[in-house]
Amino acid sequence: MAKIKLVTDSTADIPPEVRAELGIEMVPLKVHFGHETYRDGVDLTPQQFFEKLAASSALPTTSQPSPAEFAELYGRLSQDEETEIISVHLSSLLSGTFQTAQMSKSLLERHEHITVVDSRSASYGIGMLVVAAAKAAQEGKSKEECLRLIEDMRKQMSIYFLVDTLEYLQKGGRIGKAAALVGSLLNIKPILSINSAGEVYSADKVRGQKKAMARIIELIQSDVAGRPIHLTVAHANNLEHAQQFYEVLRGHLDIQHMQYTSIGPVIGTHAGPSAVAAFVVPAV
Repeated sequence: MAKIKLVTDSTADIPPEVRAELGIEMVPLKVHFGHETYRDGVDLTPQQFFEKLAASSALPTTSQPSPAEFAELYGRLSQDEETEIISVHLSSLLSGTFQTAQMSKSLLERHEHITVVDSRSASYGIGMLVVAAAKAAQEGKSKEECLRLIEDMRKQMSIYFLVDTLEYLQKGGRIGKAAALVGSLLNIKPILSINSAGEVYSADKVRGQKKAMARIIELIQSDVAGRPIHLTVAHANNLEHAQQFYEVLRGHLDIQHMQYTSIGPVIGTHAGPSAVAAFVVPAV
């Protein structure tokens, strides 16, 4: 029986201990503070990143992995000819990482065993898919079954990001300076989501944190239609905020399983500190 290896990139925001337990391989994106370059999740933890972000006068920039980094990993994993590789990456509408992985695959002499998947998602929206597929592989599911699981989960997933400030969206070019200023003065809390194509959009804009959380509950309730759910709450170096968010959610949703994860440096560059996100899939 073929062995299945899951590969992803650092924007999946999978906790290191979970990656280690499930044997998930990770290719890091990079974060640049001026002339200093750090590998996301390797040289820089989420906590270290947000500490540097708070002390930095300029917004850091990010970059995708090189083709050589993917080729090296694919080549190493391919030394065992029985290994099948599923490589799941950040939405192709948000980064060139997926395209780089595809290109790196094509450069290998033997590459038919590698399937590169566009998650059409970000952060633990990718992580949920990868973890589920890795668990299925451990249970003996075939590569085709793992790929079907990824596709089915992706279609059913709900994602809502609540950012604490518009400053980082403005600095990153996601919204204009005037819109950020007016939004900040009016205490506007944008609720961001990701559509089926893998593009970030504003699901709603609400004044005040409490109203924003209440609106996210309404959106999730509409998505899941009373079904029990698996929930992951991700946070930008503010576990207390995430715990408060979960306490609000648990009173209104049938949560079968819940966990926390940290938003990493690359996603955190655009979401900013104290952002919180809910990743939801219906429980089977």
